[in-house]
Amino acid sequence: MAFPTRALGRTGLDIAAQGLGCMGMSSSYGPADQDEALATIQRALDLGVTFLDTADVYGRGANEELVGKAIAGRRGEVILATKFGIRVDPADPASRSVNGRPEYVREACDASLERLGVDHIDLYYQHRPDTEVPIEETVGAMAELVRVGKVAHLGLSEASADTVRRAAEVHPIAALQSEWSLFTRDLEAEVLPTCRALGITLVPYSPLGRGLLTGTVSGTDDLHNHDFRRAQPRFQEGNLEQNLALVGIVARLAAAHGCTAGQVALAWLYAQGDDVVPIPGTKRRRYLEENAAALDVVLGPTERAELDALAPAGARSPDMGWVSRDTPPT
Repeated sequence: MAFPTRALGRTGLDIAAQGLGCMGMSSSYGPADQDEALATIQRALDLGVTFLDTADVYGRGANEELVGKAIAGRRGEVILATKFGIRVDPADPASRSVNGRPEYVREACDASLERLGVDHIDLYYQHRPDTEVPIEETVGAMAELVRVGKVAHLGLSEASADTVRRAAEVHPIAALQSEWSLFTRDLEAEVLPTCRALGITLVPYSPLGRGLLTGTVSGTDDLHNHDFRRAQPRFQEGNLEQNLALVGIVARLAAAHGCTAGQVALAWLYAQGDDVVPIPGTKRRRYLEENAAALDVVLGPTERAELDALAPAGARSPDMGWVSRDTPPT
């Protein structure tokens, strides 16, 4: 049976109803295993999870190279998404900045195409709004990439409702990628209705709460020393205990369905609408297969209401200014 699909905005293109976030294959979640990562991407394509998500900043280009290697010979099966705009200081990896200047947009795209080994990108996102560059200038440069055939469709990531509206006046925006899960709901107030009014698909990243909602993390001792979650507020002592109690509620509902807590968390997102295409990240085939099976889980209204009421302890990021950015007026 074919894997379910959903529309990508108003583009006329259908994409897999679930994507694969590839970041953890190269960075942030402990040691990488390239062989297993390649096998995971190949398995995703075999299953029909053909919407692949990467970014130039993941592993400082290494993730795009990995994805490019994995899809070589299968490019026609893939809806390929990547992102630009976040820059890491080579002298200080902890120091990040955002560049949305038109000349950098073109430079970043060419570099991504080379690393990916492809002649076009299906969905090209600005990774974060640049607080010094009007969104109209950035999207104008992105639109030029569409006109010359290097990019098919445009997206934004972690953009405010106002930034989304202004961007869409310059060029159609197909998708907005932002963190959205049972534990992260802030886009629902303004961003979600704005996207729906404009026909923009929602692409939730970290839909499993950075693994917390899977019930597989019981403490920071479960995390590798180089796992960035050790510094995340929701994994800190005091917050973690409260959040694990909430995960217990998810696990109870999962037991009633004969599935996993992670599958319930994904099923909750699918219940939010047909314009939602989550991209759970994994670097292992067994979790990929588990995530893909979440589409078979159907939650009742009482269960959804119980999940709606969950309120986690701790912010979703140690620096909310980094994920709550806007662009200056023109």
